[in-house]
Amino acid sequence: MFKLFRFLKPYWWQVAILVFSTGVQVYTTLQLPALMADIINNGIVTGNTDYIWRVGLVMIGLAALSAGASLISSYFSARVGTSFARDLRAEIFAKVLSFDILDVKDFSTASLLTRTTNDVNQVQSVMIMILSMMLRAPLFCIISVVMAIQTAPDMSWIILVGAAGILGSVVLIMSLVIPKFKIFQTLVDKVTLLTRENLTGLRVIRAFNNEKLEKKKFVKTNDELTKLIVYIDKILELQNPLLNIIFNGTTLLCSWIGISLLTKDFAYLGNMTAFVQYVTHVMMSFLMMSILFVMLPRANVSANRINEVLTKVPKIRWKEKTNGLPEKRSSVEFRNVDFRYPGAEEKVLDSISFKAVAGETTAFIGSTGSGKSTLVNLVPRFYEATSGEVLIDGVPIAEYNREDLMRRIGLVPQRGMLFAGTVCSNIKFGAPSSSDQQMRKAARIAQAENFIEKMPKKYDSKISQGGTNVSGGQKQRLSIARAICKEPDIFVFDDAFSALDMKTDAKLRAALSEVTTDSVVLIVAQRVSTIKDADQIIVLNNGKIVGKGRHFELLAKCKVYQEIVKSQYSDKEFATEMSKAERLKNDGGKKNVNEKSSKRIESDGAKTASGVGDSGDTKGFAGEVEYA
Repeated sequence: MFKLFRFLKPYWWQVAILVFSTGVQVYTTLQLPALMADIINNGIVTGNTDYIWRVGLVMIGLAALSAGASLISSYFSARVGTSFARDLRAEIFAKVLSFDILDVKDFSTASLLTRTTNDVNQVQSVMIMILSMMLRAPLFCIISVVMAIQTAPDMSWIILVGAAGILGSVVLIMSLVIPKFKIFQTLVDKVTLLTRENLTGLRVIRAFNNEKLEKKKFVKTNDELTKLIVYIDKILELQNPLLNIIFNGTTLLCSWIGISLLTKDFAYLGNMTAFVQYVTHVMMSFLMMSILFVMLPRANVSANRINEVLTKVPKIRWKEKTNGLPEKRSSVEFRNVDFRYPGAEEKVLDSISFKAVAGETTAFIGSTGSGKSTLVNLVPRFYEATSGEVLIDGVPIAEYNREDLMRRIGLVPQRGMLFAGTVCSNIKFGAPSSSDQQMRKAARIAQAENFIEKMPKKYDSKISQGGTNVSGGQKQRLSIARAICKEPDIFVFDDAFSALDMKTDAKLRAALSEVTTDSVVLIVAQRVSTIKDADQIIVLNNGKIVGKGRHFELLAKCKVYQEIVKSQYSDKEFATEMSKAERLKNDGGKKNVNEKSSKRIESDGAKTASGVGDSGDTKGFAGEVEYA
């Protein structure tokens, strides 16, 4: 908990005012019992009315001063506490943004949400109590004890009895509830997780008619949390009756002892009255501190969870400044890159080596789980390669500053992610300073212009959180438009065309080729038609490159690629494609026939009534083909 006190540093002057006003409040409040004793002993007993009025006016002034000081301290404790919580939330949020994907998985999204909201609220509540009570209660207690002893030394032992009773009850309560607070926070995390999971997966739950199962899981966790809260509340509720018994018992004891002393000396009446008030202040001080001590362990659990986030060292370290001089011509190069997830034994990627340069399209294809998405996620450094090296524009990726690297990359992930706002704000998300003309051009290239123009407010139309008010294909096209609007050096399309129909896919790729002449284009795809025209196709199987070349080269030499094509084409279409590949292979060995073969095959492809896509690339072999 005390590690978080550093967030109070910017508000030191407000804390200083709070401390001063608290001191004034304590001083003025504790003067009142002594003055009351003087009124009784020197005014009421002797019948001195002038003395009563004179001291009474002083008491009224001190009471007003005490009330003003109390208002000031309450104001600044609330102000500092809320500012503290605001800064703490901002720090947690900034820290989470610096995490890579694996860092987030260490905590889970639900836990991070709970730590940013519920845990911060717990710490904030206790921080306000600390600022308002931590100084006031000890001061009241210590000064009241001293003045009580000075006022009525014969009754001072009563304070020890009352204090011992309060401390004993607080220790008992804390020993029962402290172990439960950590369990409480874990269950809150679990409830948050289940709620978030059910809300985001509502359609799937309904599609499989599993509402009862999910409800059963939630009810079970919710019941556990409820039982724990009831247990904690029952124990905490014991505090009030116990403290009331001790408080009233101490007051009764003071009255009994005081009355017995009055029978010997009636002038003791003023001292006894003042002593009772001082004992009341002592008991109230212990009461305030006991409440704080009961709440502090719960807040301490929350503070430890917050500190776990703030002290987390990200697995990926970024340079403050990019080291090295990037080449003018953009490129992405993998040199013997291996990757395995933490705790996994098998490699997801094994000895991956290739180079993609500006003006060319490099595509990745392979079966599910072959490592395609993992590979392209290494480009923006979402993960760190286990071994080997990834170079962007000739500079190792580890030598880049985060902002400098991300500025060069336009990423379209598998699942198009839109943010609450407008169509315009989502397209300009990666380039807020871009013009409306650039934004509209990006939408036109991404084949999003048609459906945007049909929306009520066009580019100012609202997009709900997560893009739930647009279709999957529309969401994907807006995500593509966002990357295009950024005008990056490197485009990364991670299966970004999967929700598009063949016709839209072909139009989009044709329009895209016009604006990527100076950019590296990396495409992960499942459909052969999407990557058929790529300058370089890399075939992955079990994390290894088993083929590298153009469409017809791979079709002639790579068995894995043949199987992929065969699974997506009809028998007739596949036979036609294989025939073209064989002719190109044969022509590739003859002198000066590559160009003719290319033209002939292109002509043949144009005549082929295939519903799969374009006729494909027909250039001859540029060099040795890598294949399995």
